[in-house]
Amino acid sequence: MQTYFNVAQIILSLALILAVLLQVKGGGLGGIFGQPDTVYRTKRGVEKTLFQLTIVLVCLFIIISIFALRIS
Repeated sequence: MQTYFNVAQIILSLALILAVLLQVKGGGLGGIFGQPDTVYRTKRGVEKTLFQLTIVLVCLFIIISIFALRIS
């Protein structure tokens, strides 16, 4: 049973790393051309889905970790 939890933790951690690395950070090259980077904007489409997926993956990782700790 412990092996399944370890494999699940590895898979979730890789998915979490990928989700965090895919998220957009900053305004890109817009600041070079005078576009202000302090403009408030909302997350839409794929960006919002990726953000929500990251939250779900973190929650699953924490739950799996607690169960793995309880089992061992």
